Amino acid sequence: MKSTPPDPARTRGAVILARRVLRIEADAVAALAERIGADFERAVEMILARHGRVIVTGIGKSGHIARKLAATLASTGTPAYFVHAAEAAHGDLGMITPEDVVIALSYSGASEELLTIVPLVKRQGAKLIAMTGRTDSPLAREADVHLDAAVSEEACPLNLAPTASTTAALALGDALAVALLDARGFGADDFARSHPGGALGRRLLTHVSDVMRPAGRVPRVQEDASVAAALLEMTRGGMGMTAIIGAADVPIGIFTDGDLRRALERGCDIRSATLAEVMSRNPRHIGPDALAVAAAEIMERLRISQLLVVDAAGALIGALTTHDLMQAKVI
Repeated sequence: MKSTPPDPARTRGAVILARRVLRIEADAVAALAERIGADFERAVEMILARHGRVIVTGIGKSGHIARKLAATLASTGTPAYFVHAAEAAHGDLGMITPEDVVIALSYSGASEELLTIVPLVKRQGAKLIAMTGRTDSPLAREADVHLDAAVSEEACPLNLAPTASTTAALALGDALAVALLDARGFGADDFARSHPGGALGRRLLTHVSDVMRPAGRVPRVQEDASVAAALLEMTRGGMGMTAIIGAADVPIGIFTDGDLRRALERGCDIRSATLAEVMSRNPRHIGPDALAVAAAEIMERLRISQLLVVDAAGALIGALTTHDLMQAKVI
């Protein structure tokens, strides 16, 4: 197929159309906020009161939104799964128990596949929440709770393809999931436990003790050591620093590559200088039980590359560098 050069007029038209789409969809979501009220509160209370799971169902584009809503609920403390409306009528309804809540998504509220399974859902004793764009639709009338996801127009120029309506349903579903998250007291640690394999899990579950280099591998010298001895220890340790240790293994200072550079810039003769002249006193430190992400925040804020780890008595038990945090994929 022979390619043709793009028409600048059409390109400009595409940008204008794209902006129109975004404005329509933004307006559709904003309008939902004005309609959040008693029905939304009833939906939250209904889900919290049940001891089963939330089954989210739909078909077509609504089915895609339903699948995403089920995933969001499951990852934020509300056990949920997606059942395709067509498959539900062919055996998957057996997954539903009397303690469950079914959330059915259909903009028209008249999807045949959903209306087929509604009587069976009710016969099972499960509760039904409908999310539609029509309050007078069959699905809305049969539901125990109806959530109004109507939009004034689709973003599609033909006003046909589900665009603004699916965006509105997606946003309304997120609002429901977040409201349930808050009501359950679902916190960052809970979130991390449901995302152990991702970056969020690593950031929220990894502690300093998991990534630090233990005391035996941390370069250290006594406070009366020479600068030459400190440099040798830095080279041995490969951390770009050495800790300066006082009584009871308590660090009283740190000597880093940066301290060496600054000493040389001042014209300091490191062959005759004492360690007290070139080291940084009162080094920053952290406890082993702190989250590794907290160590990363300290290092980024203070623009340092190494951080000492001390126990409750203040004794040195380890150290870590930004490279250690990067290897652990904390940063």
